[in-house]
Parts: sequence; structure tokens; C-alpha cells
Amino acid sequence: MFKLTSLNLNGIRSASSKGLQDWLAAERPDCICVQEIKAQAPDMAGRFEALAGLDGHFHFAEKKGYSGVGIYSRHTPSDLRVGFDGGEFDAEGRYLELRFDRPGRKFSLISAYFPSGSSGEERQQAKFRFLAAIRPHLLALAREREFILCGDINIAHQEKDLKNWRGNQKNSGFLPEERAWMTKLLDSADAEGHLVDVYRQLQPDTTDACYTWWSNRGQAYANNVGWRLDYQIATPGIAELARTATVYKAQKFSDHAPLSIDYDFTL
Repeated sequence: MFKLTSLNLNGIRSASSKGLQDWLAAERPDCICVQEIKAQAPDMAGRFEALAGLDGHFHFAEKKGYSGVGIYSRHTPSDLRVGFDGGEFDAEGRYLELRFDRPGRKFSLISAYFPSGSSGEERQQAKFRFLAAIRPHLLALAREREFILCGDINIAHQEKDLKNWRGNQKNSGFLPEERAWMTKLLDSADAEGHLVDVYRQLQPDTTDACYTWWSNRGQAYANNVGWRLDYQIATPGIAELARTATVYKAQKFSDHAPLSIDYDFTL
């Protein structure tokens, strides 16, 4: 089995201080894709290049203390791709792809951090630009190779993916345009191609158990007033190999919870 975890760290220094490395040592995923590192290369040196025996690879934002993604892996990649658009979003450290190719198989792991539009209209428009750019990139990639994208996508796709869906229909993360984008990405009838929401393939009906993010306001975490914002999105052939999915909530490393999925294959 290949165990893959995704987690928005909300700062690697903060998450590490809350027991992340001990948890990884106990859980022993093959890889963990992380988002929102909130650090640059000098901050990582001598401290976070590896976690619990997993070697790290990173895409840092140009802005200090902002964004950034990484993948920690037990396995050595055959290639590495940092960024995807060559411009606005690459400067924000939002996309890292590790390739694990071998004869007869092309396979990638991607860690991605989609923009949040919750701070205002300017960032919401940036989010829409990101969505417009990333979809054709992913579909083109899917025509060349199998992959799993792990990430904080910052979209709750369906009503069952957040607690207060009625009150959030005009809020970033549950806007009709965002949800329509996700529906199109996952539409198996789309002639351009489609991808698979692996968690929902395995657990199509969960509600309260599916949430991966909680606001720091009020008692959102204590009352489980959450959103499902963290995903593993895969090409159909890989998605068919998924066996179990778990959102870990017994310990809190971040305002997000780790999402782990076991796949019946090996790197």
C-alpha cells in the first residue's frame, strides 16, 4: 500500500511545535504533501529539510512568511517541477510536482495551495485567475501521465462539504462559480477529460466527518462547524486504486486536519 497524506500546515514552525513530527513518525506515510509552509529556504535549513525520515522538496513564495508548498517523501523522485504558470502564481509558491517515472509508467505527486478569496475582491479575482489557469494545465498533464494532486483547494464543492452551507452561498469557498469549476473538473462526461475527488469516491455521503478546516473564530472546532477544503484529486486510473480515507482529528497541528488515503500500488 502507498499511504499519502495532505496537510495545510498554517506555518511549518507552528505545526512542528504542536507535535507534527512525532505524529508522522508514528503514522509513517510514504509521502506527505504540505501547504502554507510560511517559510523560506533559510528558515528550513538545518530544521525542516526532512521530517521523520522523509526528504523534503519545496516551492517557496517570494514573499516572506507567505504560502509555500512542499512534498516529503520516502522515495527519491525521478524529476521535479517547481511551479506551473511561470508568472503570478509561481511567485506565490503554490505548485510543486514530483515525478516518479519508471519503464512503463509515468506518475506524479503534486502539492498545490489554491488561493483564498476571503480577504476581499482583489484576492477573489486572483483566485478565479488561478482556477482558469490550473484546470487546462491539469487536464493536459492527465493526458500524459497519472497523478495525484494533494492540496488545500479552498473550495467546498457540495452542500455536504460544510456545516453552514445556507449561510455561506455568497462567501468565498462556496461561491457558485467556484463550485461549478469543481463540478466541471470532476465531470466524467466532459470531452476535455476529468479528474476524481478520491475522498468522495470512497466516502460519498459523509458530512460532519469530512471536514478538514475550521475557523479560529468562536467555537468552530469544538462544535465541528467545519469545511472540507483539503482534497486528493487523481487521474481515474489511480483513483480506482484508492482503498481507505481518513481525516485525522485526534490531535491538532493546524487549523486544518491531515487527510490520508491508502492506494493499492507502490512507487
